[in-house]
Amino acid sequence: MPKTVADVMTRDPIVVRPETSLHDAIKLLAEKRISGLPVVDDAGKLIGTISETDLMWQETGVTPPAYIMFLDSVIFLKNPAQYERDLHKALGQTVGEVMSQDLITVAPDKPLRDAAQLMHDRKIPRLPVVDPSGKVIGILTRGDIVRDLAASE
Repeated sequence: MPKTVADVMTRDPIVVRPETSLHDAIKLLAEKRISGLPVVDDAGKLIGTISETDLMWQETGVTPPAYIMFLDSVIFLKNPAQYERDLHKALGQTVGEVMSQDLITVAPDKPLRDAAQLMHDRKIPRLPVVDPSGKVIGILTRGDIVRDLAASE
């Protein structure tokens, strides 16, 4: 019988809430030596993720989009809405202000092979595992898959 996500995932993962300060989230990531955390609401439902990538804006800042002036009009060469989102992340003070909301999740009964393929294809280092109601019940990381491969040898 093929392995499922539930066979390999880390159960009861560390989660944060949107009102958690960035300072506390950064400390948690560093202390636990993990690269990302699910963000949940009061009911434990997944609403976002915070990762090292999201936090890089805090250090790097953002560059305003290039533009040209033409007949007293400003023409942006890049989407100014993206600049606004990036600026918001760079200035954010809470997890909710910085987290990513484009969520890709996996169900616990999904075959591990399919989840690994999804992670590979989308270049995702971790997948929150959610029950049918959207509540976080685990997390599947590349490390979990590698540890499982090592145990199978």
